[in-house]
Amino acid sequence: MSRGIWFVAGAGAGVYAMAKARRAAESLTPDGLRDRWAGLVLGAQLFGEEVRTGQREKESELRTRLGLDRPGGPPEIGTSAPPHDLLEATQSTPSIPSTQSTTTEPEIS
Repeated sequence: MSRGIWFVAGAGAGVYAMAKARRAAESLTPDGLRDRWAGLVLGAQLFGEEVRTGQREKESELRTRLGLDRPGGPPEIGTSAPPHDLLEATQSTPSIPSTQSTTTEPEIS
């Protein structure tokens, strides 16, 4: 009984080794190398597309967070205009009355 088990195990190992050897030999043929190169190029293209998509998403997120995608575009460098949020805050506050009186009082001499 044990000889039969060892015979089947040896036959299975031989079939497995032959299949692996055939695959290795096929991968080293010109067609096999061409297929491997095409797979590598396709993988690099897919990776590049994923990186560019991620860059666009992150840039869009940052532009939204920094307020650079508002209508009218970003403020020019060197202008003295206040940021958008401060401009809205100053427009919504009531005006402060001036301390100078507009009426003239007679002077006492």
